[in-house]
Amino acid sequence: MASDGTTRQRPAGFGVHLTLDLEQCDAALLQDLRLTHDVLRTLAAQLKMTALTPPIAFHYDGGATPQDAGVTGFIVIAESHISVHTFPHRRFAFADVFSCRPFDIDAASLLLIRAYGSETQSAHVIERGRNFQ
Repeated sequence: MASDGTTRQRPAGFGVHLTLDLEQCDAALLQDLRLTHDVLRTLAAQLKMTALTPPIAFHYDGGATPQDAGVTGFIVIAESHISVHTFPHRRFAFADVFSCRPFDIDAASLLLIRAYGSETQSAHVIERGRNFQ
């Protein structure tokens, strides 16, 4: 909830893009492919978004940088997309929720924070398409 007790929703324009940096997460949760899959499915449903695809999640071995190994997940929604990128070795995750439809930003943030056991977070809300008609 916003400081005035209201639920923050979409500002004017096309939509809102929530970006969430999750720090000091539980490394075991960040490595859990099934968890990321379930988080994407649950978040889309909780926000009443229209899933166009099932959630997909992949392990990434980090390539030339093993510290970058983790899980990447994505779900395409009619309203845009939701994505998660985890870095268990760094205890860090990045999540994005982009939607042309209003959604409860605080509920989305809380679900992601709890899912990965984040102790510190940084959220940014970006207004997209202010001149979109």
